[in-house]
Amino acid sequence: MDTTRYKFFQHRDCEFFPCHPTPDPDGFNCLMCYCPLYFLDCGGNYTFTEKGIKDCSVCLYPHYNYDGVVQKLIAAGEKAGKQNREEE
Repeated sequence: MDTTRYKFFQHRDCEFFPCHPTPDPDGFNCLMCYCPLYFLDCGGNYTFTEKGIKDCSVCLYPHYNYDGVVQKLIAAGEKAGKQNREEE
């Protein structure tokens, strides 16, 4: 029995599916439709617009790397916790 189904969700009826060009639409994961790494230096393929807005329109990282996203969030949380403890 697969016990990791929580890591994948696909919404093919979404009017934006897939929201990025992809060579593998069957493996495209919509679970992180809005990337939780947006405000971090995520390591994904992003650029900045002329106005300084992060443009992730060609990035596929969160759509194919659930475990990597979770690890980056854990690391960011640990870093923030350490900084808070040092400030106290």
